[in-house]
Amino acid sequence: MSPSAVKCYQDLTVWQKSMTLTTHVYKLTEAFLKSEQFGLTSQMRRAAVSIPSNIAEGQSRNSTGEFRQFLGISKGSLAELETQIEVALRLTYLQEAQVIEVRSLCVEISKMLAGLSRSLANH
Repeated sequence: MSPSAVKCYQDLTVWQKSMTLTTHVYKLTEAFLKSEQFGLTSQMRRAAVSIPSNIAEGQSRNSTGEFRQFLGISKGSLAELETQIEVALRLTYLQEAQVIEVRSLCVEISKMLAGLSRSLANH
């Protein structure tokens, strides 16, 4: 689907996949230590929510340039989340097997964000 054919952000596959990622992150962080509630748990959830939120806000803006800027913010939040997942693994809050699907989604979303941004640059 070309960017110009998108009527609302919910139509974007990258937004849909980002929502799935956010749900996974919320479920993964439920088991974190209570002492992490305002630390890593909160940071991971905020970073995850930021990804689809910025896609939605960017798509709702008036210009392609603004949309691309918000896609960049989403990509930054994604990198932040990937780093936080690594921290959680190193602290053994998560196990490698728990994050296989999440990591796969992160890679896929990163590629989709880059592709959408390139597509917008060509319009």
